[in-house]
Amino acid sequence: MAFDRYWMSWAPRKTVGQRKDEAARMVRDASRRGQPLAPIVIEGRQIATTFWGKAWCDNIERYRDFAYRLERGRSYVRSGSVIDLAITPGRVKAQVLGSELYDVAVELAAVTPASWRAIQRDCAGSIGSLVDLLAGKLTEAVMARLCAEKTGLFPTPAEIAIDCSCPDYATMCKHVAAVMYGVGARLDRAPELLFTLRKVSADALVASVAEGAPIADRATTKSKRVLRADDGGLGALFGIELADDRAEEPAPRKRSVAAGKTAGNVKVEAKAKVKAKVKAKVKPTGRRFDRLR
Repeated sequence: MAFDRYWMSWAPRKTVGQRKDEAARMVRDASRRGQPLAPIVIEGRQIATTFWGKAWCDNIERYRDFAYRLERGRSYVRSGSVIDLAITPGRVKAQVLGSELYDVAVELAAVTPASWRAIQRDCAGSIGSLVDLLAGKLTEAVMARLCAEKTGLFPTPAEIAIDCSCPDYATMCKHVAAVMYGVGARLDRAPELLFTLRKVSADALVASVAEGAPIADRATTKSKRVLRADDGGLGALFGIELADDRAEEPAPRKRSVAAGKTAGNVKVEAKAKVKAKVKAKVKPTGRRFDRLR
């Protein structure tokens, strides 16, 4: 008898059709009351269709901690049972219609500063623009880096804290699983919310483009061209002729003087010769900077 009373305390399970109809009615009623909801609407059988949405769902399914109840969660989200889902920095709040209406909260840790710097460094030079990033137009190397287990943008079980008002004490109940899949569906339409959820900036990731070489070229060293004497130096670079300072540099003056001449006479004669040479070579042109031609 006690056994019968225990099972009678549970509400009868609703069919998929019943959940759909009731969920649609609740969304309409909330809208009439001036409290619009943000339901997850799945078209067809596929929950997510874009790179970001699929990557989120794949990340959920890769961890055994989340394997329990995932199938029921997929059924719930496809039937429209997630009647409201809001994403804010580090937090997901949702309402899921099961036997009753349940409140679900999921909290995610932010990407650590060290991990974020590593992602920026590894993706530098490989993302064309913010539009390309959000559209998932990325190279396979960048996609693999962003989706890397434990070191990418997607959270591990240890970085996720979940809570549901339902009486199921499983690590992940079907209502939480439905919300997690609902996040993947929401990322299809608003991929920037992943960065919001992990408390990092998509703009900062794109800004790292100019800070390094692309992942594919990281192992390739770039040769640097330097000017050498046999390249023609600056003269060849700018198309001008430069005087060879080494050739015109006067030889060091000897301390000793020739026999029959004093040191003073040598200095006077040397200055006179220099002035005579300059006077013979330079002709007045009336242009102040003519000698730079």
